Amino acid sequence: MAAAITSAMVLAAGLGTRMRARAEDPPKPLTEIAGRTLLDRMLDRLEHAGVARIVVNLHHKAERISTHLATRTSDSDIVYSDERAALLETGGGVKKALPLLGPAPFFVCNGDILWQENADILAAMCARFDPDRMDALLMLAPCAACTGYDGAGDFDRHGDARLTRRQGDQAAYVFGGVQILSPTAFAGTPEGAFSLNEIYDRAAARHRLYGEVLDGVWMHVGTPEGARAAENILASDPFA
Repeated sequence: MAAAITSAMVLAAGLGTRMRARAEDPPKPLTEIAGRTLLDRMLDRLEHAGVARIVVNLHHKAERISTHLATRTSDSDIVYSDERAALLETGGGVKKALPLLGPAPFFVCNGDILWQENADILAAMCARFDPDRMDALLMLAPCAACTGYDGAGDFDRHGDARLTRRQGDQAAYVFGGVQILSPTAFAGTPEGAFSLNEIYDRAAARHRLYGEVLDGVWMHVGTPEGARAAENILASDPFA
């Protein structure tokens, strides 16, 4: 039976330096692609998946994000985790927000990602996730189905959907910036700033790191060139 994931966190506190942003530019999650911000697109997907509470963390240009979301008509309860005093990286940011997320497994999503799907990946992840066997379930995109990405991939996926870090020069899959995490995965993690990569490595060592593969196109928009490629895709497929 599919797990009911009703809480999520959207990571919106990054500095956005890869976009070569100017001081007056919006924070990266508020970058518009085909007339709609990356953050709104992510929130739309989570609400469509039935998520009732969404935590958004804030640091860089925090007021611009909170002001933007105040104008949004939303089907979910949006609350903020304030990191303006100190940027906590991905893992530290999620750990700080655990009291807001509740005791059940939850989605964690980067606020600046974009994909086109042929099948509902969030529903597939809910169906796949098994807290008895998994600490983390990552959305994977085949490297061959990515735009704006020229890296070597992140993970090898095995027949049972279990993941290990790339072993050779090239892995078939890149992490797509969406995951389901169990709160228990944060037991024993550092205080303060740390990366979610620590969660993945700990889960992999216990054979509790798994992946679900996106059927569609994952668009890396971390550079102006990647954003332009995404604009071209959405010109013919505006829902993403």
